Order: sequence, then structure tokens, then C-alpha cells
Amino acid sequence: MRVTLVAILTLFLAGCSEGPWNNPYPVSQQQSNTIFSSFSERPKHLDPVRSYSSNEYAFIAQIYEPLLQYHFLKRPYELTTLTAAAMPKVRWLDENLQPLTEDADRQPAFTEYRLSIKPGIRYQPHPAFARFSSTAYEYHELSEQQLEDIYQLSDFRHHASRELSVDDYIYQIKRLADKDLHSPIAGVMAEYIVGFSDFQKKLAEHKQANPDVRFYDLREHQMEGVSKISDTEFSIRLKGAYPQFIFWLAMPFFAPMPWEADSFYSQALLKEKNITLDWYPVGTGPFMLSENNPNLRMVLSRNPNFHGETYPIEGEADDKAAGLLDDAGKTLPFIDKAIYSLEKETIPYWNKFLQGYYDASGVSSDSFDQAIQFTAQGDAALTDDMKKQGISLMTAVQASTFYMGFNMLDPVVGGDSDRARLLRQAISIAIDYDEYISIFANGRGMAAQSPIPPGIFGHDNDSFNPMVYFRDANGKVKRRPVEDARALMEKAGYANGIDPETKESLVLYFDVTSSGPDDRARLNWYRKQFAKIGIQLVLRTTDYNRFQEKMRKGTAQIFTWGWNADYPDPENFLFLLYGENSKVNHGGENAANYQSEAFDAMFVKMKNMPNSPERAELIKQMVSLLQQDAPWIWGFHPKAFSLFHQWYKNVKPNLMANNTLKYKKVDPQMRVAKQQQWNQPVVWPMWLILAVLVLSILPAIRIYKQHEQRRMK
Repeated sequence: MRVTLVAILTLFLAGCSEGPWNNPYPVSQQQSNTIFSSFSERPKHLDPVRSYSSNEYAFIAQIYEPLLQYHFLKRPYELTTLTAAAMPKVRWLDENLQPLTEDADRQPAFTEYRLSIKPGIRYQPHPAFARFSSTAYEYHELSEQQLEDIYQLSDFRHHASRELSVDDYIYQIKRLADKDLHSPIAGVMAEYIVGFSDFQKKLAEHKQANPDVRFYDLREHQMEGVSKISDTEFSIRLKGAYPQFIFWLAMPFFAPMPWEADSFYSQALLKEKNITLDWYPVGTGPFMLSENNPNLRMVLSRNPNFHGETYPIEGEADDKAAGLLDDAGKTLPFIDKAIYSLEKETIPYWNKFLQGYYDASGVSSDSFDQAIQFTAQGDAALTDDMKKQGISLMTAVQASTFYMGFNMLDPVVGGDSDRARLLRQAISIAIDYDEYISIFANGRGMAAQSPIPPGIFGHDNDSFNPMVYFRDANGKVKRRPVEDARALMEKAGYANGIDPETKESLVLYFDVTSSGPDDRARLNWYRKQFAKIGIQLVLRTTDYNRFQEKMRKGTAQIFTWGWNADYPDPENFLFLLYGENSKVNHGGENAANYQSEAFDAMFVKMKNMPNSPERAELIKQMVSLLQQDAPWIWGFHPKAFSLFHQWYKNVKPNLMANNTLKYKKVDPQMRVAKQQQWNQPVVWPMWLILAVLVLSILPAIRIYKQHEQRRMK
């Protein structure tokens, strides 16, 4: 059958009329109740006993449900129930496990947390729960023949479920103690949970004595400090007082784990096919991982067994005006699916966001100037192009701190002598982190005045580090001039930066883990900062493993590091300078190896206090001491910039909560309309090509017709 060129082109154009030609998704997906996002690196651990990074929490926090969660809207951050029927009942106990009165003038020997769960919560459908009978499980003893056509979890024919029990929470706590699972919080829990260390030891001995056992059923082993009271209630007993423990109960580490899943995934044949708990989570949350293809995409789909939850009915004063309470009381989750596509490069991701194919985006350095401009007052705002597209900007200072540390065991920069203290103070003035934020972070950060970031109790927005800043006659806080640093250098015995022993410039050593092209400008900037006060900075570059070894041994002199909040309490930042947490002496997180009897005494008193004016005053004294001793140059608290399209709803930064996908909402119809508007194909070149082709073949057609006419004659 003959088809003309015009007909072919017309059919081609007609076939593309359903949606933009550059749409990376099927049209049916774009019109569905789906959120589109991305990931750049495969999560390493999806097992909640091991996972401890933000890119992993982005998935598992939507799947697993610990007892507690953070209120989505309220600030300061407030814990509320998730699967718990009520907030924990906390009792102080003496040495004989007898209750102490609230006005007791002594610290408890033990603290008991009594916890209860809501009835009727069920797990997502999963083959681990499939049974032949009440005692026989279908897939717990699989053969090679049974697994012949099994390549992923969805290939199993039967999936089942069961109701959540407190046994599942107890089972997970025992998993935390399993040394073979390498939980990053096992050390902390061993310090506090009664019987945790003994359980670790006995389980390890049991495994050593029974090396051929496929599945070590943790139900057979008891942990003294964790007790089942009923099918919906259990208790955890801690040594002494540890008020911060309640925050751990909101983290995936304390999510429930059914023994059936542990048994199912322990099969060697499944591990060979990469069907493991690190690859396929099993939870009670609003979503389940329905596709895990880290080379292409990961998909979270609505859990059909989700027990239901409602959107918050209250928040902060401005939330109602911002539309954040429009869905108050409505059933969660709002979306059916979230599709995360692999994007290794920022530019393709950014372009797809602008085209409307991703619902939200961060702001990379490459796209910063295109998206963000600063007002005369120094505030970040969207550019006109972003505003025209209806894009919104949300900023939030993160509950994190990045700092430069001095090794306090070092004979030059460390110690508590006046000479060393003055040297550290001088360097603190010389290194201008306000400038660093402007140059290397596109202004996305605020200079730190202490270890405690905004949003954490004890942070004072009106205070500043008097060693580095001062208030001028007009009441404005300004950074001290470099002349002040030079004066301190002279007091320390290093006039003009000259070492009195060598009679040459003082040489200090900066241990870094990278010196690639992207880091050279930053490291050169550090050199220039030290040079302002006559110090020669020598870079000692190494890989991260070697760097960690130097930190453990205390052979580094100056270094940079950071800390993200585990929970919203000042103890989680001030403990980084507590003497008993010294990296060298105790293997803790005090990387500077700072030791101060006065600070340690205040820390011990402060850490177990409830938030109160008395605690705030004590923290103020601790911070003042740290500012004088200057074991850190306080660095900065990073600021997150988030962009989102007008069809993406219920957006509010929550630096503590990770399970916020269930609150998000999209308008698919608006999204499709905007995609059509922003991605109109440019077809005139095709018509031009067609016209050229037609004009070029017309002479041939005339010649052919003339030839045919002569032949017919």
C-alpha cells in the first residue's frame, strides 16, 4: 500500500499528541496520584537495625513504624504517638526496683518505660507470612526447585499478613544486640538497656556453639531489661536516668520486626538471589517497596493493609494561612505511589524539574544563580523566571553543625595553657566562616556561635561568640578584625606568626580526606586564612579510612568534621565535647579530645534535666566556657533550600521527622496541564524539512510523468 510522505509525517505528529514528546514517563503515570522524585546513590541498608543515613531513611521511614514520631507541623519539635496507644509511662526506680517519688532528691538506679501499642495494625502483604497451616509456613524452607523461577519478592505466588504484636518490638531490640548485624547504636544501647550486654555475650556464645544453625530464633533468648506484659504492652528498663531515650523510640532502630521475616530472609538460597531484608523491607507503614531496581528506579506503593492515620488538626500560628491545615483530619496517605528515578548528575535532574517531571528539587551550585537571588536585606528569594513558573522556595537551617577542630592532645594547638588557648582564639578570628558560607555554600548557612544549631533547646538567636564577634556602638554584631587575631598571636608568643623556637613562621598541619579538583579552591582558601596571621598551613591528605585511624590515635592536629542531630536535644551536640567521650581515650565522638573538669561536671548535671530556665542557664555557662577554650572553630550550620511546584502540597521542613511522605499531596491534573504548557514541541523545522523534500522531488515527479506520457504514446 502506498503512503505519501505527508501522510507519514501527519501520522507521526498525531501519535505524539497525547503528551509532551520529552515526557520520561507513560502518560497514564503522569495523570496518576503519584509523586515523582529521584535518588543519586543506592541505599546500602534497608534493614532498620543497620540503617543510619538520610538516603536510607528516605525509604525505610515510610515503610517501618516505630512507636513514636515527630508532629509534622508543631515547633519546637514535639513527639507524638505512631503505633503507640499512648505516650510512654516513665517511672524512676531505686536499687530494689521500687518506685521513687517525683520529688526524690536522688537520681534513680533504673528508669522504666512502659509502652503500649494500638490494636488492629497489620503488616504489608509478604511471603514470609504465607502458611500451609497454623504452624507450617509455606516459604521458610525453600528448595532450589521452588526458587527456580523466583528472582524478586513479587515472584512469590502467595503473600499474607498478620497483626502487629509487642513481641515484634522486643524481637527488634534483641536484633540490635546481635553483633553479626553490626548495629551502629549497639554501643549506646549496651550502656543503658539492662541486660543488653549480657544478651550480646550469650547470643554470640550460642552462635559459636551452633555454627550450622540456619536461623537463630531470638524469641528463645531473654533480655533482662525488656519484658512483655501483654499482647499490647511491654516495658524497657534502663540503667540510671537517660531522658533522651524517648527520642530513640521515634527512630527506625526501634521499628518492629516480625520473627517470620527474620526466618524467611535467613535462607542462603534467597541471599544468593539478593532477596534479603537489606533489599526488601517488611513493615506496617503507609507504603511498601514495590520495586527495587537501583540501576533504574525505586518505587514506594500504598500499603493495602495500612491501619490508617489522619492529617494533623493543629500546628503553628502561621500554618493555617499557609494552607498547611487545609487537609486537617483527612485520612493518610494522600498519594498512591512515589517513583524515585536514578539521577547521577544534577543538571539532568534540574532540567526535568523545570520541565515539570519532578515535583520538588534541591538547589545545586550549578543551578543556584538560575533559581536564587538575594534581596538588599540579604534574604534569599526566587528569581523572576522561577516565580513565573509558580515555583515556591522553602528554606530551613538544618539541625547540623560543621566545624574545624583542634586536637587538644597536640602539644602545639592543644592543652589548657594560656599560650595554646590564645592561639586557638586567634585562629578562630582569622578563619572567616561568614566568607566561607558566601563563597563555597552560595550563602546557604549561618555562622555558628556554639555547637548547638537553631531549633535545638539551648540555642540562643540573640547571643554570639564574644571571642570572635563584638557589638558595635549601633548595636550591630560584627566580626572582630584580623588585627585582634594578630594581637592574640603576640600575647601567645607568636608575634607576626613567628614560632619563638624555630624563629620561622609557625607551621600547623591540616588533615584532610580529599584534595581533588573540587576541593582545591576550598583548601587554598584555608591556607590564606591562616596566612593572614602569619601561620603556614600544611595539608596532610589521606583517604577516609586512614583519616579515621589518625583520629582514633590522636595523631591529627587540625581537622574538619560535622554532626547531624540524632534527636532534638542539646545533649546530642554537647556530648561531642564531653571528656568521657574522647575519641582517643574512650573511642567516643569527642574528636577534639577536649577535657575540662568544669565542663564535664556541668554536662553530667545538664544532660538529664528537663528543658527549663535552669537547664538553659546551665547550657549558657557551658557554651561560654567552650567559647573561651575554643576546642573548635564553630564553623557553620548549613541551610537547606527546597523548591517545589504549585501542584505539590503540604510542604513544611521537618528536620527531625523522616516519615513525611504520607503528608504530601499532588494535583495530577494541574501537573499534566503545566507539562503540556512548558514542553510544547518545536515542529516548524520538521515542516521546513518536509517543504525542502517536497520541492526537491517535484522536478523528479515532473520528469517521471513526462517519461510515462512519452512511453504511453
